[in-house]
Amino acid sequence: MIPTPHISLDNKDLIAKTVLMPGDPLRAKFIAETYLENVVQFNAVRNMFGYTGTYKGKKVSVMGSGMGMPSIGIYSYELFSFYGVENIIRVGSAGAYTDKLNLYDVVLAEYAYSDSTYAKIMGVTNRRKLAASKPLNNKLKKAAAKLNVPLHLGVIHSSDVFYHPGGSIHEKMYNEHGCLCVEMESFALFANAKALGKKAACILTISDSLVTHEATSSLERQKAFTKMMEIALEVI
Repeated sequence: MIPTPHISLDNKDLIAKTVLMPGDPLRAKFIAETYLENVVQFNAVRNMFGYTGTYKGKKVSVMGSGMGMPSIGIYSYELFSFYGVENIIRVGSAGAYTDKLNLYDVVLAEYAYSDSTYAKIMGVTNRRKLAASKPLNNKLKKAAAKLNVPLHLGVIHSSDVFYHPGGSIHEKMYNEHGCLCVEMESFALFANAKALGKKAACILTISDSLVTHEATSSLERQKAFTKMMEIALEVI
């Protein structure tokens, strides 16, 4: 079924095999306008912008996912299932759970931990921790080394709740589950990839800290997190 309910495109060949997926559609717009050539916009449904262009002569697409697992679950599933996408690299922001991470540090998720039932409902697993694609992660590590950008590797927390009723749970998540930081999408992305035989990875920039209470602005989150963008693009 093309177009899908959320992507207004009837030609799957206009979307590349690899898609960079920030949460913010304006960050997708920024990536397309800043880094890509020969850009064509392929989606604007619900203002969830999607673009295809070339980076160093290689075809690549970038599209917003929105916030939370249900949202990225919809868009990544449609890209994987109906548009022939093989790889999705989430390029997002995260809140640090440890003072070992500073603002603008880059984190590569090896696993996503979550209390979400998304993976169970998708028939993937009852486990609370899902692994990213190792081959895709290896490419991201090589790209980061090439660009001389340090990476923090480990477990991230994919949360369903932004305003937790119990207050901050960063100490528990870090001490009991080894979670370095928190975001809200990757567990569902990894579950979809496993359910559909695709590859998914997540690279994050620390936007704020639940330990030191430092934070970046919304404009900085949209435009200043360029290191992770360049690492993901270098994989192409």
